[in-house]
Amino acid sequence: MVLTGTTFVSVVFIVLVWVAILTLFVFRMIGHYNRLTAGITKTGLRDILESLLSSEERFKKQLVEVGEAIGRVEADGTLHTQRLGIVRFNPFSDTGGSQSFSLALLDAQENGIVITSLYARTGNRWYVKEVRKGRGKDLELSKEEQSAIKKAHQYE
Repeated sequence: MVLTGTTFVSVVFIVLVWVAILTLFVFRMIGHYNRLTAGITKTGLRDILESLLSSEERFKKQLVEVGEAIGRVEADGTLHTQRLGIVRFNPFSDTGGSQSFSLALLDAQENGIVITSLYARTGNRWYVKEVRKGRGKDLELSKEEQSAIKKAHQYE
């Protein structure tokens, strides 16, 4: 396509009009945003937007730190006593009522202790056994102690 003098002038005129219209829109937008921020701060829109971007970066870093902290707390929480099971029973026929009990205190990995209290007319005896993965570590568990551990599993 060959441009003649009048065609070339027409194209340049159209391009200049187009650039002028776009420039007008840009200046109107900048003026509008500056009016929105007028009276709030002495800084312009650019400074406000840059401040927002830097704040967003800080918040992203803090969010990552909070996520990591939550992960550490969750991992630590599995080591705390979370499950509780109690069974009352009567081990001796000469005592009335179920005043004896076995209490299981376990963490998320089924580690902890079982406390058993045997009540008799002559006194009260307490026994503590260590539990590893739901089983007695060095000592065998009674049926009441096993039942207390089973009850502790019901509250997962």
